[in-house]
Parts: sequence; C-alpha cells; structure tokens
Amino acid sequence: MLEVPGVYSPANDSLLLADALCAERVRSAAVLDLCTGSGFLAMSAARLEAGSVTAVDVSRRAVASARVNISLNRLRVQVRRSDLFHALPSGMRFDVIVSNPPWLPALRTGLPSSGDSRAWDAGLDGRVLLDSICRQVAARLRPGGVLLTVHGAVCGADRTMELLAAEGLAVSVLVRRVMPMTKLLQERATAVTAPLPWGPAKGTYELVVVRAEMSNLIGAPGRHIARPQPDLA
Repeated sequence: MLEVPGVYSPANDSLLLADALCAERVRSAAVLDLCTGSGFLAMSAARLEAGSVTAVDVSRRAVASARVNISLNRLRVQVRRSDLFHALPSGMRFDVIVSNPPWLPALRTGLPSSGDSRAWDAGLDGRVLLDSICRQVAARLRPGGVLLTVHGAVCGADRTMELLAAEGLAVSVLVRRVMPMTKLLQERATAVTAPLPWGPAKGTYELVVVRAEMSNLIGAPGRHIARPQPDLA
C-alpha cells in the first residue's frame, strides 16, 4: 500500500472491518467504501468479486492515494471525491456500505481541512462524521442492504446503534475487540479533558464493528438493537 501523509493507512480498525466484510454477501453486490482513505476496504470488496465498487473521500490526497493503490493492484473500483454521499447521484443505492471514518476525539470542534490530523480527528466527541453517516445511510441502502462501520468505543457504540435504529435499520454489534493503546491514542487520551472511556484497562482501547440492515420490505420498521456479549479475543 502506498502511504501518503494525511491519508489514513490500514490499521486495526480497517482490518477488523475487512474481516466483517468477508462474512457478508459481497459477490456481485454494489459496494460503497465511505471515507476510503488509502482504498483498502474498496480493494477488499473488489477482491471478494463485488459487482461494482465505489470509493469516496473528501480529501484530494486520499482520492489520489486510493486511485494509485487500486491501479497498482489492478482492481476495478470507481474512486470519486465526495463529502460523504453529497457528490453521488441522489438515486444511487448500494447493497453494502462499509465505512471507517475518522473517529478520534479531538481538541477542537469541527473537522480539520488539512494536515495529518484530517485522517483521524472528528470533533470533540469523535462523532462529527459518524452522526452524519448514521442519519444519511438508510436513504443509500437497497432493500436488504447492509452498513458495516467501525469506530472506537470511546465515541459511544450505543449512540451509533440508536441513531441507526431511529432510521429504521436493524442494528447489532458484530465485534468488540480490546486493543493495545497506540501512541496517538495515548497522547489524545491525556490531552482531552472530557471524561472518555478509553478502555476497560489502562493502556488499552476498544474497537466496535456495528452492522445495520435495511428491511427487505420497503417502509417496514427495522428498529431492533441486539447487544451480543463482547468479543475480547
């Protein structure tokens, strides 16, 4: 993978989401990789023989990086610059949407417009992009379509599930995984003054993969929240 400053490179959260993607019916499906960064998840979907793969990111560097990585791996993915769904045609819908958006709680409101922090900072609570995705994704899923998203539990997995359920999606937590704290997370946990649940033990943080499915019955309610036992493997 080509690594570009300011573009998120695959890490534990990306790998966890890629594993979840392998368990879905991706072959022949229309897939969207939202906040693609380096293009890793889009390439994962292409390797699973998706019918079509679209990758979007608001960062010009990320779009360029994804295009180079996809070309080097000789995969078929359409890469577009878009602030989430905004640049996609209004009627464009998908069978599977995967997203590993920036989710790190920051020291300022809003999103950075430049610099390395653009790849991970997401407002004071880390939810600037997550909340937008949760509120918009139902309109972009086909009946039976699935959203898979990953973020740190520090951002509030319950909040993600409640927002998705409010849009009529059937929601569950697929995986909870405790990871060793990275240097960046350790620095941020020290700097952010608000009380944040970084992990069940000092020096760790928890990743959560959330799955949300659109009902096959158009207009049918799907507001179900399932909370399986944590996977701490």
